[in-house]
Amino acid sequence: MDRLVNTVRAYPWGSPTALPALLGTAPDGSPQAELWMGAHPGAPSRVERGGRLRGLDRIIEEDPHGELGDAVVRRFGPRLPFLVKLLAADAPLSLQVHPDPAGAAAGYARENARGIPLDAPHRTYRDPQHKPEMIVALTSFEGLCGFRPPHESAGLLAALDLDWLDPYIRTLRSARAEPALREAFSAFLSFSPGRLAEFGEALSAAAGRNGPLREEFARYDKVARAWPGDPGVPATLLVRYVRLTPGEALYLGAGVPHAYVRGLGVEIMAASDNVLRCGLTDKHVDVPELLRTVRFAASPTPVVRPVRTADGEEVYPAPVDDFRLSRLVRRAGDGVRVLSGPRPQILLCTEGTVRLTATPDEVVLTAGGSVYVPAGEEVTVVGTGTLFRATTAPGGQLNHN
Repeated sequence: MDRLVNTVRAYPWGSPTALPALLGTAPDGSPQAELWMGAHPGAPSRVERGGRLRGLDRIIEEDPHGELGDAVVRRFGPRLPFLVKLLAADAPLSLQVHPDPAGAAAGYARENARGIPLDAPHRTYRDPQHKPEMIVALTSFEGLCGFRPPHESAGLLAALDLDWLDPYIRTLRSARAEPALREAFSAFLSFSPGRLAEFGEALSAAAGRNGPLREEFARYDKVARAWPGDPGVPATLLVRYVRLTPGEALYLGAGVPHAYVRGLGVEIMAASDNVLRCGLTDKHVDVPELLRTVRFAASPTPVVRPVRTADGEEVYPAPVDDFRLSRLVRRAGDGVRVLSGPRPQILLCTEGTVRLTATPDEVVLTAGGSVYVPAGEEVTVVGTGTLFRATTAPGGQLNHN
């Protein structure tokens, strides 16, 4: 078992205070958006081995079977297939989707064949992996996730009172969901700067008018004010605005449009960089590839709640085997808990104080502290607090989504 030394990523949308408050550090005024835990080459965690700090990616590279176990290497290759983050948003992230496994592999091969450098700003596929994600709220958390039923979006658009939206409103009210959403979504991304300015003004006015839709418009207007004139703003009204309470989660499968807006959470994802942006960004937007990837289907309310097992572990279900995320909420008087398994684990404390023992190592974690546990190691847990457990799901039992 190794205590992790992790890197904070300072993206512009990050909160300057949420992560420092959790970690017990002084804010420095800069945005502190994400704390990464894992072996992703962009910011690998470091561990102390042989008396010095070394990247976890290099440790795994030198002995993948010993660190990950044979089953994980057979399924995913010699790499840790998931990445864990603490994510602290103070402004909207880009509206985006992720590819499925086949789309990621084909897109990566296609861009390689075209000779597009991996670090080129117009490159879409940075690796051949899909990128399902899940985020569990630690605070009240707001985000956009999945298409609304088209008639709901039509009602919002009609209330903006813009005549040139009428053709899309009729389509959303009368056509089947897939072609209606596809037509409106693709058209919205191609609006002229003048139309986008009109749309933003109408949305702001609707957010200021008394009426049953005022609160709903205010949520979307908050996103629009962060990205004035962005082509993604009209598209957000096709997507559900979701509010999570602490402990609730969102699962984000392939092709599902989403954007985090505000809040602090624990995020887990397949270890990939493949993002197709729809808007709310100044980065590359590949509209043709985006339209091939988006799943134009209305989604039910996408909130995920944990399932409590017989031994008290709260598991957040996800239809992939790249990761399995669970939570242990330890209270005063709880006995020793043993965590064992044939797969690698990352354990993250978000509240309280927990003591972990894996002979001969002992680590005390407080909020924001984390450890890496190689495959096959047994860890005992004592103390009170909340501990998130990230690993892979048993191979062969789940299908990719």
